[in-house]
Amino acid sequence: MNYRGPSVPVVMPFTPMVKRLIILTVVVWIGGQFILASFLESFSFTSFFALIPGKIIIDYYFWQPLTYMFVHSTEDKMHIVFNMLMLWWLGSELEQLWGKRYFLFFYLMSGFGAGVLYSIVMILYAYTYSGTPLGLLTPVVGASGAIFGLLLAYGRIFGDRIVSFMMIFPMPAKYFVMLLGAIQFLSLMGNTPAGGDVAYLAHLTGILTGFLLLKGKDWYERRSLTKKRGRNLRLVVDNDKPVDSKNQKGPKYWN
Repeated sequence: MNYRGPSVPVVMPFTPMVKRLIILTVVVWIGGQFILASFLESFSFTSFFALIPGKIIIDYYFWQPLTYMFVHSTEDKMHIVFNMLMLWWLGSELEQLWGKRYFLFFYLMSGFGAGVLYSIVMILYAYTYSGTPLGLLTPVVGASGAIFGLLLAYGRIFGDRIVSFMMIFPMPAKYFVMLLGAIQFLSLMGNTPAGGDVAYLAHLTGILTGFLLLKGKDWYERRSLTKKRGRNLRLVVDNDKPVDSKNQKGPKYWN
């Protein structure tokens, strides 16, 4: 179902879960990557919490597909600013629609699923095609995988809403999402999966994870609705009419 929403621009509020996620991400960025890292010179915060596929299969850092989305670049300050703005713009409206619990689940699972799929692809790429462990040792940081999952959900639910591409070109949200997805795909084709400063593959796996989560949500809601309707069905027996002895017809039953 598509929701067009208001026809005039509105300022999105900071919904409770979006606010908590932004605060947590900023605290990790400042407190962990700047302050803590400066005191613990022998401890690499990024290597421990970023997504590094080689660390997962060699050192068993199984938490990285979840923690990497709270770690951001310390050199490019706009990295965290852009991600948190997108979390606010997309997440606040989705949280209002879904509620904070499912929104949190969707956000975390979009990022986690993107990280897992990214790691699987990079492991297969390293061992079956490239023959080099470069991609396995390149850290991936940022909430972009989860953000692209939210973007997919926004484009599907609010597909007819008009948004501005590059703040200039108005278009329906569903086409905006398609365009961004195509840009990520073409950018990935122009690089190796581990090449460049942007993890285009993680963006695409975020879109895929968001799509699968929405499909699962639709299936669960249809299944729940079917069960609910089934419980409301009643067996009715027409015993008021006499039995036709000639045709041996008994009571009629129907749902």
